[in-house]
Amino acid sequence: MDPTLQHDAEHIEHILHEVAREASRVLTALPGRPVAQRPGTAKPLALPDQGLGFQATLDHFRTRYADALSGSAGPRYLGFVTGGATPAALAGDWLVSTFDQNVAPSGESAAPLLERETLALLRTLFGLSEAHSGSFVTGATMSNFVGLALARQWWAHQHGRDAAQEGLSGLPPLRVLSGAPHSSVYKALSMLGIGRSSVEVVPVLPGREAVDLAALEERLMAQGGELCVVVANAGTVNTVDFDDLSAIAALRERYGFWLHVDAAFGAFAACSPEFRHLTAGLDLADSVTVDAHKWLNVPYDAAMQFTRHPELQVQVFQNSAAYLGLPTAEPDFVHLTPENSRRLRALPAWFSLLAYGAAGYREIVERNVACARDLGGRVATSPQFRLLAPVRLNVACFALQGEEGNLAEVTAAFLARLRDDGRAFLTPTVYEGTPGVRAAFSNWRTTPADVEVVWRAMGDALAPQST
Repeated sequence: MDPTLQHDAEHIEHILHEVAREASRVLTALPGRPVAQRPGTAKPLALPDQGLGFQATLDHFRTRYADALSGSAGPRYLGFVTGGATPAALAGDWLVSTFDQNVAPSGESAAPLLERETLALLRTLFGLSEAHSGSFVTGATMSNFVGLALARQWWAHQHGRDAAQEGLSGLPPLRVLSGAPHSSVYKALSMLGIGRSSVEVVPVLPGREAVDLAALEERLMAQGGELCVVVANAGTVNTVDFDDLSAIAALRERYGFWLHVDAAFGAFAACSPEFRHLTAGLDLADSVTVDAHKWLNVPYDAAMQFTRHPELQVQVFQNSAAYLGLPTAEPDFVHLTPENSRRLRALPAWFSLLAYGAAGYREIVERNVACARDLGGRVATSPQFRLLAPVRLNVACFALQGEEGNLAEVTAAFLARLRDDGRAFLTPTVYEGTPGVRAAFSNWRTTPADVEVVWRAMGDALAPQST
């Protein structure tokens, strides 16, 4: 064995202790760490012929990169929809690497059993019935990919074809209807060979991002009996708007489409009695996307996909290698997702769900929503900002006051100053043609005190343009 590797193997307890110390240093300093910062540059290191060993490598990491990474795990990173990692989830994630299980095959480990148990816990959290089976994937993009791959297989079956076996050649175009499709839907359709242009955006309700049901039914009627896919939203990116899932499911009974619901973070509304009505009808979907590294607050990368049609999933994703075996009545995960090999992503979720329970996640959701409403209220009464939409759940979507002609440049400059300030991080958007800003609250650490810090930082970031 290489002597450096041998040395580190013999001192694994010391290595783990040092890593724990480094992690503790980072997490303890998180409240004061720059939430985001302008990326720097560094000359790449050359690959050493003789390894440096763990300790010297850790020192290089500390010197070169540790303090230049963002504080995205902290309470004032409000960009995108980014959660953190609860203490239990962090511990679970460390154990994922410790056990280093490949969860895809079964017959050698309890890892698949743990993942199925975790999925059952998540079904309870989201109000899904046992009719839905699921699996873990890397993120909402891949979850949408899986759901739409099943939709493609279903649609091909309606034309007497097996798309997984024969492809799409000779089939008519597949239409995908949606009121406010997420960008990952287009990406998934591109990868699936269906094409980005297959999406037909249906009008939404006035002042909303929820699909207009009458307009949707009109488009379905115009299909002339040709089957299609409807992508419904349970929580849009800009305003966290929800389609009426029960009503769309009722339309499916008349028009026979595949109903895919993108509930990447909106599914967590089911955690709270106050917001649970927003997810009514989610269980009726043919396929569902939910992200885990958002409001579940587990480390990247993790998401779940659920479906009522596992037989289609096996048709699309089965692996025919002799050493893996054929799918059984309860197929291995190697036959259910794009990956043949993957880590035990379910373990951090399992730890966090059991550690904090339904009540813990209800509290996180309700506190995050209260923080979003607080910020939205401040924006609504400020002469420097204006709300672009009501705060419906955990996102405040707003714009700076200013001339529309240069609002995009003014907004970009404001966000750059805010980033460089280091106290908060927000991301840009465009809502109904207006350049704006999104503040998404989904981190378990965020409290009302953080809203105050964010608000002051926003005010300071305005100063250069107001003088």
